[in-house]
Amino acid sequence: MARSLAWSYGSPARLRSMAAFYRRFLAPGDLAFDVGSHAGNRVRAFRRTGARVVAVEPQPDFVTVLRLLYGRDRDVVVEPCAVGREPGEARLYLSTRTPTVSTLAGSWMNEVRRDATFGGVDWDEQVVVPVRTLDEVIDRHGEPRFCKIDVEGFELEVLQGLSRPLGAVSFEYIPVVMDRTVRCVGRLAELGDYRFRFSRVESFEWATPGWLDAAGVTEVLRGVSPQERPGDVYAVRADLPLPAP
Repeated sequence: MARSLAWSYGSPARLRSMAAFYRRFLAPGDLAFDVGSHAGNRVRAFRRTGARVVAVEPQPDFVTVLRLLYGRDRDVVVEPCAVGREPGEARLYLSTRTPTVSTLAGSWMNEVRRDATFGGVDWDEQVVVPVRTLDEVIDRHGEPRFCKIDVEGFELEVLQGLSRPLGAVSFEYIPVVMDRTVRCVGRLAELGDYRFRFSRVESFEWATPGWLDAAGVTEVLRGVSPQERPGDVYAVRADLPLPAP
């Protein structure tokens, strides 16, 4: 937990860069969802844009951290649950040494070990957590202008619990399990017409020269080497203005 907090908040310069990046998607008063908030560094960045935030996090320890950090902020709501394709309960696999990679996706744990950076990760505890759909979270809080999803291999299940095309969405990709990312692109294409771009982890710079349709970004993603760094795919509905470069 100490390492997670140090990584999330230890660099003011990185937080400034993060907030500047997300201003491309959020304006003061907009609503943002942070699905998989972990220690809440995206919550901090979203708040610096002036956006209101719903922070969704199932890990009890991180829920405590989020409430300590943001519990007095009336423009932050903490939802202590996971998000999936249907409501209920699910088993969360916890990594007590590296809690930011705790996951609900059991098969993902084996697949991602092909990446050497995950070689020493041990998912050593389990806990049952409540699950809501993204549609339910929207019904409770309103439709977000931007929805960030970082749930360690469970991104597709989150998107399968969504029935409407949101204005802007991001989701994590890890090159060694890129097929999961491609399926997320396909799911968004089922919901609406989107344009896509991606950024490597914590760079806050685009890795592609322009916005691509679903077929175009799928081709580019399939060409990413498994040894490359992970990152996030960003999707903006085609009827909306694309963020500035």
